[in-house]
Amino acid sequence: MIELPAGRFQMGDAIGVGSAYESPVHEVRLAAFALARFETTREQWLACERAGACKAARSDGSSLTAAPIENVTWEQVQDYVAWLSQRSGQRYRLPSEAEWEYAARAGTVTQYTWGNSLDGVCAHANGFDRSGHRENPQWYWQSDCDDGHAKAAPVGRFPPNAWGLHDMLGNVWEWVGDCWHSDYTNAPADGRAWTDANCRKRVNRGGGWGNPATTLRVTNRDGDPPNARSEGLGFRVARDMPSR
Repeated sequence: MIELPAGRFQMGDAIGVGSAYESPVHEVRLAAFALARFETTREQWLACERAGACKAARSDGSSLTAAPIENVTWEQVQDYVAWLSQRSGQRYRLPSEAEWEYAARAGTVTQYTWGNSLDGVCAHANGFDRSGHRENPQWYWQSDCDDGHAKAAPVGRFPPNAWGLHDMLGNVWEWVGDCWHSDYTNAPADGRAWTDANCRKRVNRGGGWGNPATTLRVTNRDGDPPNARSEGLGFRVARDMPSR
């Protein structure tokens, strides 16, 4: 876990290249919190399975235990964070969408953690590239570079952002705590997860190994039903910080 400082930032697409989902831009102030340096791995998920606290995730046949867990629903993730909290005595959870973007930005205001250009994307994130296209030739949106991974890569293979967090963009999409809303009108300004009584979709962030580089923008967002699962959809955990 990396302890992130309290702070404020402008959330949303201030550059104007995204969709209406990413607006209006608004200021968010957050308390300090901790976020996992890496996406939750298959090995970590298997520990929860062995303890009887998590249901088995669907397998793609890979034996890469250091790769991020995929094919887990938002609902299954709640079992994982409850088990981790009980085991550790600390409160683990999914980050809120605001916390996720604050952490992914790490003080930057650019489209990507490395800047505004797509040049060199394969050196920074695992998206859909030549490797992916060789395995999935029916897909046509690849970047013209090769990051060496046709699917999910072991966590930490790409450089971290300025706060030491790896794979915030690419590798797998990451579930967060919020319900899906079509834009940020009336979004919380304090960094908490934006939830409703009737929550049909949950937000996921960051893009994944099967997505074009344009999808890996810091402000890009998507939503799926809480019982949905897919290759390329995983998570990382957040932890509350004790009051000082």
